[in-house]
Amino acid sequence: MENTKDLTEHTSRAERKRRDSFGMFDGYDSCSEDTSSSSSSEESEEEVAPLPSSLPIIKNNGQVYTYPDGKSGMATCEMCGMVGVRDAFYSKTKRFCSVSCSRSYSSNSKKASILARLQGKPPTKKAKVLQKQPLVAKLAAYAQYQATLQNQAKTKAAAVPVEGFSWGNYINSNSFTAAPVTCFKHAPMGTCWGDISEGVRVEVPNTDCSLPTKVFWIAGIVKLAGYNALLRYEGFENDSSLDFWCNVCGSDIHPVGWCATSGKPLVPPRTIQHKYTNWKAFLVKRLTGAKTLPPDFSQKVSESMQYPFKTSMRVEVVDKTHLCRTRVAVVESVIGGRLRLVYEESEDKTDDFWCHMYSPLIHHIGWSRSIGHRFKRSDITKKQDGHFDAPSHLFMKVKEVDAAGEWFKEGMKLEAIDPLNLSAICVATIRKVLADGYLMIGIDGSEAADGSDWFCYHATSPSIFPVGFCEINMIELTPPRGYAKLPFKWFDYLRETDSIAAPVKLFNKEVPNHGFHVGMKLEAVDLMEPRLVCVATVTRIIHRLLRIHFDGWEDEYDQWVDCESPDLYPVGWCQLTGYQLQPPAPQSSRDSQSSSSKQKKKAKSQQYKGHKKMTSLQLKEELLDGEEYSFLQGASDQESNGSASYYIKQEP
Repeated sequence: MENTKDLTEHTSRAERKRRDSFGMFDGYDSCSEDTSSSSSSEESEEEVAPLPSSLPIIKNNGQVYTYPDGKSGMATCEMCGMVGVRDAFYSKTKRFCSVSCSRSYSSNSKKASILARLQGKPPTKKAKVLQKQPLVAKLAAYAQYQATLQNQAKTKAAAVPVEGFSWGNYINSNSFTAAPVTCFKHAPMGTCWGDISEGVRVEVPNTDCSLPTKVFWIAGIVKLAGYNALLRYEGFENDSSLDFWCNVCGSDIHPVGWCATSGKPLVPPRTIQHKYTNWKAFLVKRLTGAKTLPPDFSQKVSESMQYPFKTSMRVEVVDKTHLCRTRVAVVESVIGGRLRLVYEESEDKTDDFWCHMYSPLIHHIGWSRSIGHRFKRSDITKKQDGHFDAPSHLFMKVKEVDAAGEWFKEGMKLEAIDPLNLSAICVATIRKVLADGYLMIGIDGSEAADGSDWFCYHATSPSIFPVGFCEINMIELTPPRGYAKLPFKWFDYLRETDSIAAPVKLFNKEVPNHGFHVGMKLEAVDLMEPRLVCVATVTRIIHRLLRIHFDGWEDEYDQWVDCESPDLYPVGWCQLTGYQLQPPAPQSSRDSQSSSSKQKKKAKSQQYKGHKKMTSLQLKEELLDGEEYSFLQGASDQESNGSASYYIKQEP
């Protein structure tokens, strides 16, 4: 009897709310019969508190409304749960978004009644249990996402905010632009960012409110910077006084309609409550035709932040003290896809190496033997308890090459990014040809006698170039150390060393439509100290090659990086994943750089703490205007997505 009475009272309240045109519901109970979950109204009322009577509220026929309620202005399909403009819905009752939903609802009503009974609930006349399922699924997905965020917060490294640095303030005060998320395919949401852009509407917490309970309001994206968005509450028009930055992938940003389906109240900001007497009409007008986030956006974020590498997995990774060989290391932690690897022989776990899970520097156990690469055998004769080999399918695959015909040979000359000084592209030599397209490269004039600083590049690597690449693209080529015949000329050098240049056709000439532009901001790994992720800027673009400048540091610390490098991230990546962001060097550090740049570089950047070069090659590169460059077939320094002008013809 008591349950029947409760049900009758609930039905009565729902009927009263139906009679209200667009009721912003009493108190914080923003779920009508059609937009609530399968929970009872009593449960909803326990979760929220009533609005204080002193708060200015917008009323309609005596009822405070929460948008949308599915009865006017906007509507919710009773079959599929889609939220849309009421006038566009099917039939006079506006209960369904389409004819198919109306027919499906009709044919499934009996099934709905059976499901209701199985759930222990007496079915109503309309038996709307089937309509509830999409909502239940959404709420379950959101709950799972929240749990994932909490678990990540417990396991990831402490993400202490950088004191005094804010990406939002940094971008606003300097009118910077940031590289879009779509430029980073390896980053969370990089391949499913969609049409998120300026003008997209979302539901966010209302901070301009004195209520003790968390309430929400609708805001529009004014500006995007990576994952971060500058938001402005609806109703503020051109008033930017309460604009705020927020990570779009954060747990407090939701698509329009989330509040209605989740039972959360929408309350206008206190500053603008006086501006409109009919907030219902205002919202319907502003939101009709506007874009919002996909309903499964939070689920996609959660899924894109699941990483296949797990702690205790064993891998082969480059030996940072001897570049020519690999060692076994164990995954100690995973943060945002970045792995902290501890060399297996390190008893105190301090001998570590950081890299991304898609880095070309890590491989499955047995890789070195399979291609003929040098490998340091571990003193540990058997695996430690709990350690296991990472499956080979987890590692980044390289393109297959055909080495049967004309191929690279030992002694051939080329140009390569120096792995010990990433600001320099140097004269280099192929020292050994391995299997599966891998090459051992040495930098001319600075090689160790035992070859311990040879470095392994794949033939398709974007870090090696044919002879003449720097000349045609107006990049300063670093000649062999001690080479006296300057300016350096390849034709003379090849003749003097009795060498031949590696054929141009063997190099990777693919240039993706990467989307980067000069001046864009991003977060980039300092590859000379790969545990650090820093505030950075793209200063040059040569086809697929990017010149990355670390803000606040001198140009000599710049690094050449491929546009698809897994060590580049959108603005806001550190905040999203819980990684520590390194801010631009403070003014005091900048002032002292000129007098102590060498010491500072040594302290700041030493990825390979072994055979470090004795001199710091200082490439003071002039940043010329795009129009002044002379490229074959019109290639541009700003951005080039074609490969026809990639290389200069070799001299006979």
